[in-house]
Amino acid sequence: MRIRFKKWARPELEKSEFYIDNPEEFKGKWKKVFNKKSPFHIELGCGKGNFISQLSLKNEYINYLAIDLVDAMLGLAKRNIEQLYGENKKNIDNIFITRYDIERITNILDITDNVERIYINFCNPWPKAKHRKKRLTHTRQLEKYNTFLTKNGEIYFKTDDDELFEQSLTYFKESNFEISKFTKDLQNENNFWDNIETEHEKMFKQKGIKIKALIAKRNRVI
Repeated sequence: MRIRFKKWARPELEKSEFYIDNPEEFKGKWKKVFNKKSPFHIELGCGKGNFISQLSLKNEYINYLAIDLVDAMLGLAKRNIEQLYGENKKNIDNIFITRYDIERITNILDITDNVERIYINFCNPWPKAKHRKKRLTHTRQLEKYNTFLTKNGEIYFKTDDDELFEQSLTYFKESNFEISKFTKDLQNENNFWDNIETEHEKMFKQKGIKIKALIAKRNRVI
């Protein structure tokens, strides 16, 4: 998603207590960043933070890291997190946000960080063949996630794009992930998971576009 430059975003992020500007310094040390010992989950491409703000508020016993590359997005994510936690009179103590290029994610996470789950929501489908390696579910990326996901760690993925979803099924199998479950119509799938609708998801549903989703489990030891 393209978004206009927001001159306030960078200054606000730099002052935020839950924004990290130098994530490479925390590789292998993320446990020390959080106030409590809890399972560690991440979202790749958090956008405006509508999903991760709701998820982290709902699951206070889990620590979250949300990653995006665009300051403007992260600025909005920061504000959305602050607003939601404020409305519910909760301290922001189980989530951090950071700016980073996900293609280089192995520079900020390793197996000692014990990442148990990755969320990927409505990522860029990169439809042109020459760009497909940029997909967050491409085999090349999945191999990187394999270096820091715990044994039996999971990836929760959803998209509106039919081609991306079908090819991602192949990517996961090629990377030795076990697909625990999948659906091509999340809205009408009972008890698939405890779904939190994103802004994109609501928009696609209004247009009659079915949401595809899957859960994949890492099943090998590096």
